[in-house]
Parts: sequence; structure tokens; C-alpha cells
Amino acid sequence: MHITQLNRECLLHLFSFLDKNSRRNLAKTCHKLLEVFQDPLLWSLLKFHSPVELKKDNFLLGPALKHLSICWYSERVKVCNIEDWMKNSLQKDFCKRHENTVSDFLLAVCNRCPNLLSVTLSGCGHVTDDCILQLLKNCLKLRSLKLENCVRISDQSLEAVTLHGASLRTLHVDFCRNITWAGLDRVRAKCPSVVLRADRSAGMIPDSKPGKKLMLEKSSRKLVQL
Repeated sequence: MHITQLNRECLLHLFSFLDKNSRRNLAKTCHKLLEVFQDPLLWSLLKFHSPVELKKDNFLLGPALKHLSICWYSERVKVCNIEDWMKNSLQKDFCKRHENTVSDFLLAVCNRCPNLLSVTLSGCGHVTDDCILQLLKNCLKLRSLKLENCVRISDQSLEAVTLHGASLRTLHVDFCRNITWAGLDRVRAKCPSVVLRADRSAGMIPDSKPGKKLMLEKSSRKLVQL
């Protein structure tokens, strides 16, 4: 029996075991398999391991998407997570090449995926508070938001959670060094039903030169008082 003789349900089941590239390659072989590739039921879960993958044409975005994960664990993540004012020209050039990649992708998600239930972003150093705000405002069913090592995320994202995260039940902001204790306390007070986790966030060195100076000045005052 040839693969194209299988019914649609069987083909969808087979496609579900393939990665995005394999699905795309198989879809190029005939119109019937292309139709299976384009079936929304196949795209309820999307996982990406590099921002470069977001620019490919081996997946579909649509209302069927329920779970999204962008986890970048490359060594290059360290470059993006260096404070902007400390980067040399080579590092700045590298970051500029993909600075808007994740942000633009998330904007497309906001416009096309209103039924999103969970989002996980790890190592996405260029994601901003505005991205999270738009996500919460457009994806009203979002129940889980997990952010890890997203250095530009600040208390503004936490404020967006209190204003637009009515459906949210899980919030992780681990290793987001511009999150403060005050911001976390505000979420706990206004959203008591949200399970909040913030490992290595509040209390870390902020991602701005003025902030560092202020912390050093406070430390100096304490030493003088002693």
C-alpha cells in the first residue's frame, strides 16, 4: 500500500511523529500530503530551539496553536544577555542581526493565534515588555507564561499581567534580572490565584548602567553608616 492510500486521520497521525523539516519535505511530494501538512490539527504545538527557525516555512501559525515554546540554549545567548552598555562593536553587530526576530514572530502569533494556552520563552534576550503586553492583550485564554533569562523583561510585564492576565494561572520569570521584589509583590497581591515563580530574578544586578550606579551608591552609604 502506498502512503497516499491511507486516510486523512492515519496521515495526520504519521505526520505528528515527524519534526517540522520532515513534515515540510514530505509535503512537497504530492498535493494530498501537502493538504495534510496544512491541516490546522497538526499545528497545536510548536517548539523552536533557535530564533533562526522562526524564519523558516516549515510550520503554520493559526487559531489551532495552543502551546508555543522558544528555548534558545546556544552559547550565543550569553552575548545577547550582556548588558547593552558593556557590549563591544562585534557583539552589538551580532545582536542587531536578529534583534527583532522573536519580537516580530510574537506579533504574528498575537494576530493569528487567539487560542494560545501556554508560552515558554527561554534565552530570548531581545524580547521586550511590549511583546509580553501585546501577547496578554491578544491571547486572552493564556494560562501559562514562562520566561527564563529574558533580560529585557521588567516590572512592566508584571503590571501587564495584573491588567490583562485574567486567565493566567502560572507565571515564571526566572533569571529575569530586571524584575524587582516590588513588582513580584504587586502580582501576588492583585493575582492571588497565579502560581508565581521567580528564581534568580529580583535582587540581581539590573541591565542598565544608571541602576548599577544607584546600587553601588546605596552600598557605599551603608558602609559609611557602619
